[in-house]
Amino acid sequence: MADVLMEHNELIPVLNRFGIRLGVGDKTIVELCDEYTLNPDFILTILNVYLNENYLPKASLALFDAQSIADYFQCTVESYIHELIPNIGKHLNAFIVISGSENEELRILNDIFQKFKEKMTEHLQNQTLFDDDFPYELLHDLKNILIRHLSKEFNQNLIYAIIFSVHSFEKDLAIHNRLREKVLRPKLNELDSTGIRHLHHAISGDHAQQQPDRHVHQLTNREEEILRLIVKGYLNKEIAEKLHISHNTVLTHRKNIISKTGIKTVSGLTFYAIRKGLISM
Repeated sequence: MADVLMEHNELIPVLNRFGIRLGVGDKTIVELCDEYTLNPDFILTILNVYLNENYLPKASLALFDAQSIADYFQCTVESYIHELIPNIGKHLNAFIVISGSENEELRILNDIFQKFKEKMTEHLQNQTLFDDDFPYELLHDLKNILIRHLSKEFNQNLIYAIIFSVHSFEKDLAIHNRLREKVLRPKLNELDSTGIRHLHHAISGDHAQQQPDRHVHQLTNREEEILRLIVKGYLNKEIAEKLHISHNTVLTHRKNIISKTGIKTVSGLTFYAIRKGLISM
């Protein structure tokens, strides 16, 4: 896996969404999937769609369930809102601070980014199954202004850092649209109406609760302890035995964890636990 990541750095954030962090050593993708309790067929399908726009995953669709898709799309939304969009903002803010925060051109640039951030975040939190295209226009305008219309007096390296972060996000969005067409839609065609409703709920049902951290209740020490065991692959019964508590108590704690984090799936909870520093690789 390390050799693949050395050649294709763009796959690093994709693996992050599955909970796989850098420091993979000499492990193969199958070994990593075994370690993180992931479906290698699904991981390989996602990676192939990312790397090859002509790849058709029809044969592999039957090898993974719809919930895997829900987990991935949910983690992707979290990644966009909490990582990729803020990354653009960090580069832009650094550029503005160094270049002169009173400059009118830079103020307008910041206004464009803030409008984009607001619209994109609202779109991601309210979308259902990625049925609609992303609001690209403001992002395109931001990059276009930086390339074509910004005064030449500004530091070119700082401008490039912003452009690169915007380009990376645009590329990820484009590839994600490809995933929607080649993985999500074909999988939906396999489901009956009940299955589609479940998938719809799994992907979009909790996003209204996934606001900034001020809306997230703090987990108790016991809940954090149980969360660590959940993401390590322990079943409810095993957690009860390990902590010497009842099975119903585990279920109650698990319900509280879901309520406080707004995340239901193991993959999503793994993403949360890693991001909050509750587990390390």
